[in-house]
Amino acid sequence: MEVKLDKRYPLDVDPGRAWAILGDLKAVAGCMPGAELTEQLSDTSYKGGVKVKVGPAVAQFGGQVDVLEKDEAARRMVLRGKGADKGGSSASMDLAATIEADPANPAASVLHGDAAVIVNGKFAQFGGRMMVQVSDMILAQFVENFRQTAQALPAPASQAAAQDAAAAFGGALETPAGAASTAPATPAAKPAPVAQEINGLAIVWALIKNWWLGLFGKRT
Repeated sequence: MEVKLDKRYPLDVDPGRAWAILGDLKAVAGCMPGAELTEQLSDTSYKGGVKVKVGPAVAQFGGQVDVLEKDEAARRMVLRGKGADKGGSSASMDLAATIEADPANPAASVLHGDAAVIVNGKFAQFGGRMMVQVSDMILAQFVENFRQTAQALPAPASQAAAQDAAAAFGGALETPAGAASTAPATPAAKPAPVAQEINGLAIVWALIKNWWLGLFGKRT
């Protein structure tokens, strides 16, 4: 069974910091709940796995991820991933992801992903519609982790300088000459906490809830 996804996620972070995460496969894997890279085979190939938890049961998928293309100028990454579990299910994905600038706001960007996912085995029995819903939920977790991780990086030099200038200008207006400023310092950003596993039970419950509400003509 094949599922195609074409998603755009607005990010309240500038393109430079967003690309710093997308252009680093290890950082990308760190944003995906349950995913980890376990071995680097070459400059463009990695072994890894994804852990999915449904109640007390845990399923482990092992596989390989290859970087097919990395374009710094276009902020574009093309990946291919393949994996399988011990139960005989397998999946593969071709993904092209791009960081797009927001012309109206230099401090914002858009994460655009275009993917084709092929699933075989027991997971294919869920059907295309449910697979799309599950994918949407997993991607929502990933994008939130991605956004927080990118925000935790240092701001670009020009942006930081503008912020410092604005702070100094404001201080000059409000602080008398010779007096010490009492304005609190801006706390440094901390790395974002990343979910350690995909909570399959929460995903299944959300799907059941959407299906139930759909009987009454409502959707969450």
